[in-house]
Amino acid sequence: MGLTPESPADVVRRQYLASAAGDLDALRATLAPDVEWTEMAGFPLAGTYRTPVGVTTHVMEALGADWDDWAAHDDTYVVDGENVVVLARYTAKNRVTGKALAARVAHHFVVRGGLIVRFEQFVDTALVRDAMTP
Repeated sequence: MGLTPESPADVVRRQYLASAAGDLDALRATLAPDVEWTEMAGFPLAGTYRTPVGVTTHVMEALGADWDDWAAHDDTYVVDGENVVVLARYTAKNRVTGKALAARVAHHFVVRGGLIVRFEQFVDTALVRDAMTP
């Protein structure tokens, strides 16, 4: 009997755990080589990033530079085939203003062949902006 392949939700959960641990190599291992990772318009890192290194460099490392204790808390998973929607929370403290951030978010992942091929973020960008404004 072989190993059971990871479910799409398992792959997404592994991504959150790697992010929480600050393990960018493990996080990149969850992403397809041609991943499309979209941060919402109005978010400080708004745009679409491609490649696992592009995602970790322009998103995770950038967040780590601007925020202390940035965390995405994955609370609820809704799965429909290759689509995984995660209702989550961001918590962090802005390094410049010292203000805390607590915002509800939704993340939509598409997982194929055991890798995340697409990600789209939905977040109340006004809360993020408020935490960044002195």
